[in-house]
Amino acid sequence: MAKERLGSPRARMFVALDLPDDVRAGLEAWSARELTDPALRPVPPEALHITLCFLGWQRERDAEAIAAEIAGAAREPVELRFEPEPIAVPRERRPARLFAVEAPSPAADSLAAEVSGLLERAHFYEPEKRDFWSHVTVARVRAEKAPRGPEGKPGKRRRGRPRRVERPPGPLPDELSQPFFAVRTRLYRSNLRPAGAEYVPLAGFDLPQGPPAA
Repeated sequence: MAKERLGSPRARMFVALDLPDDVRAGLEAWSARELTDPALRPVPPEALHITLCFLGWQRERDAEAIAAEIAGAAREPVELRFEPEPIAVPRERRPARLFAVEAPSPAADSLAAEVSGLLERAHFYEPEKRDFWSHVTVARVRAEKAPRGPEGKPGKRRRGRPRRVERPPGPLPDELSQPFFAVRTRLYRSNLRPAGAEYVPLAGFDLPQGPPAA
């Protein structure tokens, strides 16, 4: 059994809420205006989402079983509204590694808890110590180059300190501060690339686009 597990191809997976196309387009237009500091690497519009739970490395062949668990979650409308001011993460006095737009939502909180519970009971997810945080990452901060070693040779490869952001992003326009509904719950595969992660959709489950009928 141990040999079989070690030989199984694995992939990084996560579950997220997909945003409507017009919201993604609005964030893309805002990004072009506001994320101009060279220290920032804007998230491409196709990668804008709200992560419900990060599953880490999973066996590729388990993707169908994971999707079946997600399909068991309630299909209720998930209304969202962006906070107008993007925030630097982490906060306080530590260097920012990313900028995010918060989207507080009781419905998203409820869905995240339900999906996490389903996947935990199926042994596909180990709960994180931190609480679920409904947000969209809009930019990551580039790292400084690693210092050169003796005789100009590259130093040990390690995660560099984030570069200083001289021009942090400004607030969202009014049209992006209006409420909207998430369009679906999606299982993604995350492929790590030098230019940033590439997200490949594996399964999706549409959500209602409005409050339940009376």
